[in-house]
Amino acid sequence: MSRQRFFERIHDQLDELRSDGLYKTERTLVSPQGGTVTVDGGQAVLNFCANNYLGLADHPRLTEAAGQAMARYGYGMASVRFICGTTDLHHELEAATADFLGTEASITFAACFDANGAVFEPLLGERDAIVSDTLNHASIIDGIRLSKASRHRYRTRDLDDLDRVVTEAVDNGAETVMIATDGVFSMDGYIADLAGICDVADRHDALVMVDDCHATGFVGPGGRGTPALHGVVDRVDVLTGTFGKALGGGMGGFIAARSEIVELMRQRARPYLFSNALAPGLVGGAIEGLKLVDSADDRRAQLHRNAQRFREGMTDAGFDLGGAGHPIIPVMIGDAGTATEVAERLLELGIYVIAFSYPVVPRGSARIRTQMNAAHSDEDIDRTVAAFASVGAEMGLVA
Repeated sequence: MSRQRFFERIHDQLDELRSDGLYKTERTLVSPQGGTVTVDGGQAVLNFCANNYLGLADHPRLTEAAGQAMARYGYGMASVRFICGTTDLHHELEAATADFLGTEASITFAACFDANGAVFEPLLGERDAIVSDTLNHASIIDGIRLSKASRHRYRTRDLDDLDRVVTEAVDNGAETVMIATDGVFSMDGYIADLAGICDVADRHDALVMVDDCHATGFVGPGGRGTPALHGVVDRVDVLTGTFGKALGGGMGGFIAARSEIVELMRQRARPYLFSNALAPGLVGGAIEGLKLVDSADDRRAQLHRNAQRFREGMTDAGFDLGGAGHPIIPVMIGDAGTATEVAERLLELGIYVIAFSYPVVPRGSARIRTQMNAAHSDEDIDRTVAAFASVGAEMGLVA
């Protein structure tokens, strides 16, 4: 194929995305991330599409801590930790993360995508098996592909099917089986039944890995996540998460587990061994974020009140909602083009939301994934419900 034909093919693919209503645009913000943001052009809009669940992304204690860390340690680390060294600040963050989550140790990465990309390959080989929920995050899927272990999938949130698939893997001779699941399914707003998953694992002497990105900081007692919510902290073998959502909204991911697992990650996890260490400013901010979250019961309570108020209002307005018991509340639309138009009309009314469609979600299940924020007031919630109701009525989506 010629170079010219190669670029023609790319242009054709982009045109097809636009015609199918699947093309994604990026809106430019000219303000800090928050419950209200200002988009390019000066319009202030209510933000219902950020992972900033506790409203901490613009907290002055975080920016101050990040600045102090940079003043002491500089802008960046310039290499990986085993080559150019690590800082005591990195060790402090890892110890604080493990302490917060109730694990023996933790190790940090540039993002949770990297943590999930790192975790499987060092732990599992060709004689082992990984059993993964069909709706797991793309980073789990990619991480599993890097491992030589056999790959198996079970129907999402179906414990009977999970038991069947694990049984097959054991019967086929797998020495070690690891069950991998999201703690919260981010496109759907459902919380995994970790107690049930751990019961299946116990019956087969299997391991359990949980990606808790959309739970750490605000789900479960003290915001300790879905293992704490279900009382299975000691039964989850590997927990991954992020500092880029409720813990302050910066960057960075982690693996929290028993000390020997973390030690092996330092020796063999490729995204750790071949990527720069987290920048000092991000580390300092993440440490302060953990401190803020540890005493954020009021913010967690406000977040869950907001979610309940929004869900009740949208249900009364006639919308079909996904999820349950979580601040991610998908408004199900179906058609990708329609979902995109809903989001565009809402922006004109001062509501910032995003339409999600294939390949992020299955074809025909396009949605507006709304995410609640502790920084929103009752008035903000009511205004957003009213805007949805107005646009929905204009477009014939609700009566």
